[in-house]
Amino acid sequence: MTHDPVSIGRPIDRLLAIMTRLRDPRDGCPWDVEQTFATVAPHTIEEAYEVADAIERNDMADLRDELGDLLLQVVFHARMAEEAGLFDFDAVATAIADKLIRRHPHVFGDAQVADAAAQTDAWEAQKTRERADKAHHGVLDGLTVGLPATTRSQKMGNRVARVGFDWPDPNRLLDKVQEELDEVRAEVNAGADQARLLDEVGDLMFTCVQLARKLQVDAESALRHTNTKFERRFRHLEERLAEAGRATTDASLDEMEQLWRQAKTVVG
Repeated sequence: MTHDPVSIGRPIDRLLAIMTRLRDPRDGCPWDVEQTFATVAPHTIEEAYEVADAIERNDMADLRDELGDLLLQVVFHARMAEEAGLFDFDAVATAIADKLIRRHPHVFGDAQVADAAAQTDAWEAQKTRERADKAHHGVLDGLTVGLPATTRSQKMGNRVARVGFDWPDPNRLLDKVQEELDEVRAEVNAGADQARLLDEVGDLMFTCVQLARKLQVDAESALRHTNTKFERRFRHLEERLAEAGRATTDASLDEMEQLWRQAKTVVG
């Protein structure tokens, strides 16, 4: 592969050539050269979140840029792997292309599926077979530990639900949420230590995630949506106080709650 990215035609080839040049120990970028899989990984996670944020904000121009940043992460990891003699970008692209064909036999083969729900079941069944081929025999084997906690909780619930370990309906889960909430309240009233509170609050949060799953709501997306809503409302509160020449530290809780209620009406 040439080290001159200007001479490369296709955008992906140009990007690969740029990364090769950046990683060149002779005349590349010192920062890029010294990176490892471990040091790049946090940036990869961050870029994935920024893609999700652009989608949440419906900012398509930003989404284009963030997808480019995420693609760069794939190229970066693939280049380091190629240098180590492990695999290259083409191997990454080939593997995912093969996987997509394997998991869509109704498109690339003779299988038939009735609807999207049936396809989801077939997809999960195929993933189960693939995990078995990798010697992952437990229902929860292969779940990435590094996933956001809400995402991992929801995936765990999906996995065990497929073998029948699930609440029968959302109302039973609502009862369970109330039960867990009562247990948190009891620990608080009893002056429980942080270890007990950590345990009980964790149970409550896990159950809320399972409620989201049962309602076919993505828990991570729901919480991200609420975070954005909270920020929008609190900024409105700050702006109204600033217009009066005041800061939040100067306002009482009652005043801020009044502005908060106003924000719910004004900014949603």
